[in-house]
Amino acid sequence: MERAEYERMALVEDRMWWFRGLHANLVAAWRARGGRDGVLLDAGCGTGGFLACLAEAAPGSLRCGLELDEGACRVAAQKAGGRIVAGTVAELPFADASLDAIFSADVLCHRGVAEDQALDGFRRCLKPGGVLVLNLPAYRWLLSAHDVAVDNVRRYGRGEVLALLAAAGFVDACASYWNSILFPVMVLRRKLLRAKASPGGSDVALLWAPLERSFAACLAVEARLAAAGVRFPFGGSILAIAVRP
Repeated sequence: MERAEYERMALVEDRMWWFRGLHANLVAAWRARGGRDGVLLDAGCGTGGFLACLAEAAPGSLRCGLELDEGACRVAAQKAGGRIVAGTVAELPFADASLDAIFSADVLCHRGVAEDQALDGFRRCLKPGGVLVLNLPAYRWLLSAHDVAVDNVRRYGRGEVLALLAAAGFVDACASYWNSILFPVMVLRRKLLRAKASPGGSDVALLWAPLERSFAACLAVEARLAAAGVRFPFGGSILAIAVRP
């Protein structure tokens, strides 16, 4: 991403409703699949927001972050600690079967990332029985100025994500949509009102405080429903989890 987008992320990711919901969903999916303390990697850690969340959720773990941008690596190290490595998901600098879990949020969708190559690397570095947790943006038709700003060139359907995981040799995969209650608002903002949107930047910004609280409450309701077994048929993002056999 452009440096300005890393700076936006660093400023708001610990407070913005979407990041807070994303981080909670990643941890919940991992825990639901039996995740426990071990060697955990955030592949594409950005400025360290999720690593900081993992420090609270799994304090006994060895937490590692991988990020292409060296400036973002420095911010992540200051924010979250752990071992931060500058590198690419195309060539993971970790030994075979060395990681208990890999998290990767909105990375496979980026320009310059080969999905099959990245997934092969994830599989190589996970221990047998290790867990991969992915978040990806949903629906190709929803590509917008926001995606351009954050360097996304792909959005996905649920079946497409499951097919990618199967082709890479992962098993016990499941995927579900989230950010569903607010999905109409997202479509309105990204597509119908795009001509009025401020040019040259993403949607990564804090909202008016009552809206932040309301949007966060919507995601909390979704999370409770998901924990009860409800699966939404649509949403702005896809959360997927799979296992290395």
